[in-house]
Amino acid sequence: MVKHTPRARAGHNGEPEFVETLRRRALVPRGSGIVLGIGDDCAIVRPRGAREDLLFTTDLLIEGTHFLRDTHRAGDAGWKALARGLSDIAAMGGEPRFCLVSLALAEWTGARWVERFYDGLLELAGIAGAPLIGGDVGGGDRMACDIVVGGAVPRGSALRRDGARAGDGIYVSGRLGVSALGLASRRGAAWRRHKRPEPRLALGRFLRRRLCATAAMDLSDGLSLDLYRLCAASGLRAEIDAPPVYPGATLEQALHGGEDYELLFTVREGIRVPERFQGIPLTRIGRMRRGEPGRVDLSGAPLHRGGWDHLRSAAGARRSQG
Repeated sequence: MVKHTPRARAGHNGEPEFVETLRRRALVPRGSGIVLGIGDDCAIVRPRGAREDLLFTTDLLIEGTHFLRDTHRAGDAGWKALARGLSDIAAMGGEPRFCLVSLALAEWTGARWVERFYDGLLELAGIAGAPLIGGDVGGGDRMACDIVVGGAVPRGSALRRDGARAGDGIYVSGRLGVSALGLASRRGAAWRRHKRPEPRLALGRFLRRRLCATAAMDLSDGLSLDLYRLCAASGLRAEIDAPPVYPGATLEQALHGGEDYELLFTVREGIRVPERFQGIPLTRIGRMRRGEPGRVDLSGAPLHRGGWDHLRSAAGARRSQG
C-alpha cells in the first residue's frame, strides 16, 4: 500500500481505539442473528436454522493511498481491490461466495482504464469463486473503490481474533516484508507481489479444518500492529522472536511494512504444524502468554506498535503498509 509515516489526527488516538469506541456504540439487538460484529476481519451472521455462518467484509482502495496511477496498472488495482477483501475471508477460514464493487471515478479514469480495472478484478474473482453480483458507480476528486465480499463457514467454526489461549504457539505464513520491499524497489517478484497479492484462502481453510487454529487474522497492516490486535482481542500478551523475512527485505519492513496478506495464527501446544502448506512456509515465531493485553515482546524487549493505522495522517516518507 502506498502510505506515509503516521502521526495522530486530531480527535483520534488511533484506529484500534476508534474501532473499540464504535463497537461499544453500535449495539447489536438480541435475536438478530449477528454472531460477531465490529472488530474482526469479518462480521459473522447466522441465519435462523442454517448449517453455516455467513461472513461479510468490506475494504476501501483509494488512489494515492493504496495505489498510484503512474505505477499501478488498472488491472493490478482491480485485482488488489478484491484481494484485500478475500484475505479477510481467508483469515476466518471461510469460502468466498460473491463480491460487490462500488467505484468513485476521477476525471482521469477513462472507459479503457475502467474496463481493465474490471479485467483484473474479475480474473481474481474467477480464480477465487467470488462472482461479482452488483455495486455502484459515481464520481469523485480521485478514484476510490469499496469492495464487499461475502463468504461462509460451517456453523460455529469461523476463526476469530479472540480465541487464543495462554501457551498457544504463534505462527505466520510466508516471509514478511515482500510488499514493502516491492514498493521500495519497484522491480522483480516483490514488486509483482505488492501489486497482485495472493489471498491465502486454501491455507485459511486448512488452519480451520486440520490444525484447529485457536485464533487467526490476515497481515494487512504490519505484524507489530496486527499481533497487537490479536493479543488485545484474546486478552493476552505475546513473546516472539524475529519473523521470517523475505530475501532482500529488512526486519523493519517485515515487522511494520504491511500488505503482505499472509496469515497470523495460533495453535494449541502439541499440535503438529507442517513446515509448509502448498509451498508456503509456516513458521513458529513465539507464544501467547498471560499478562498485559496487547503487549508484544520481541526477543525480550517491548515491540513498538508500528504498521499502518488508518486514522493517522500522512507525514514523512512513503512506505508500503496495509
